[in-house]
Amino acid sequence: MSGGSSNEAEWSTWLEPAQPPRDLVHRPDDLRLGEVVEYWQGNVTALRPGRAVLLGFPQDEGVRRNHGRPGAALAPAEIRRYLYRLTPWDGETGIDLTERRPLDLGNVLIAGSLEDTQTALASVIEAILRAGAVPVVLGGGHETAYGHYLGYLAAESRVGIINLDAHLDLRPCIDGRGHSGSSFRQALEHAAYPLPGEDYVCLGAQPAGVSRAHWQYACLRGCVVRWADHLEYSLVKHFVRQRNRLSGRGCHVYVSIDADVAWSGMVPGVSAPSPMGISGDKIIACARVAGKSPQVSSVDLVEINPLYDQDGQSARWGALLVWNFLIGLGSRKPPLEDS
Repeated sequence: MSGGSSNEAEWSTWLEPAQPPRDLVHRPDDLRLGEVVEYWQGNVTALRPGRAVLLGFPQDEGVRRNHGRPGAALAPAEIRRYLYRLTPWDGETGIDLTERRPLDLGNVLIAGSLEDTQTALASVIEAILRAGAVPVVLGGGHETAYGHYLGYLAAESRVGIINLDAHLDLRPCIDGRGHSGSSFRQALEHAAYPLPGEDYVCLGAQPAGVSRAHWQYACLRGCVVRWADHLEYSLVKHFVRQRNRLSGRGCHVYVSIDADVAWSGMVPGVSAPSPMGISGDKIIACARVAGKSPQVSSVDLVEINPLYDQDGQSARWGALLVWNFLIGLGSRKPPLEDS
């Protein structure tokens, strides 16, 4: 398959480099992750196999088009703010990210139309994937996912998607334009390289938030849907089962986590809060397992909305989720040691 290609000179022009946090107090005996992360300086060799590469996508035009609550564009900065205050060391496992330093590429520049920015995101994702590194994308609305999928097409990499979400995000385009609720339908209906229905999984869907038409569309396409009520005590088990199934089909696994899959009492600052969502700690446990899984080649976290947050609670949860993915990734065997 070929979705096009991009060279370093092209994709790097779409980046707004990240800056180290200025509010960290340096203590030699108490390092924080923000002191350990490498910040992109334009050196393409920093994209190394197996390395976690953080990338912000501060875009929520798709939420506006979907008549949702804008504000998710502010999330990458807020998630980083709390993420970089966390320790790089996990006391339970002994995994130390100072030995597997993540790279922060910064943000995709938001210029032009939503479609322009999705193309830009795809170009950067392609570069990361071709280097064998692991994209960790901070959205943004769930329109992030279509740009993420296009990155796999450009990298000529077969992908299966596990979406943790209260909604299927299989809505049709509006007036021919994509939005935050259409990403996976756009992938399934891509003109040249459609995603096979069996390669799309939604875990955590809420019956009250899924229309009959969208459910029937999912069934017709052969998609896998698991309702939230069935997952509260078995989310990780279902994730592992679907991860293994997709990997057995020859797919790399891309994990998309929509914060609205979580119970709003724990994660209130999202674009579409759910009073009946999955407990946030179960989702974080799933992110840890995803990080540990060699089959998982990328992840994104979307729909955190700082405008509706409470004391940074949701952004802090998002930071912990990303931290757990990074710690899980740190437990993988380094690529050079693979036999």
